[in-house]
Amino acid sequence: QVQLVESGGGLVQAGGSLRLSCVVSGRIVGANAMGWYRQAPGKQRELVASITSGGTTNYVDSVKGRFTISRDTAVNTVYLQMNSLKPEDTSTYYCNVNVYYNGMDYWGKGTLVTVSS
Repeated sequence: QVQLVESGGGLVQAGGSLRLSCVVSGRIVGANAMGWYRQAPGKQRELVASITSGGTTNYVDSVKGRFTISRDTAVNTVYLQMNSLKPEDTSTYYCNVNVYYNGMDYWGKGTLVTVSS
């Protein structure tokens, strides 16, 4: 019943910007963190950014100062603003929700970001 749908990916030149959105439908009971992961072909999945129910954010070192994660609980949406994009940011980006009390994870199907140079 829970569905996460990402959008906003596409092709952008190095130095450009994109904003990813993830809309959560269905009911997720309990406080939770939301995050963005990315995985490029042949590479490990990595957590890019996360935001807690209290608004605390964390970022992988490679995107600090360039990416910003935010959430709007009123519309059940998490965003990832990506600025100063680099070719190494090219990946499929996945939205994630983690429920604190039971550890339940929900995942989106991903949106592809390609950065050219």
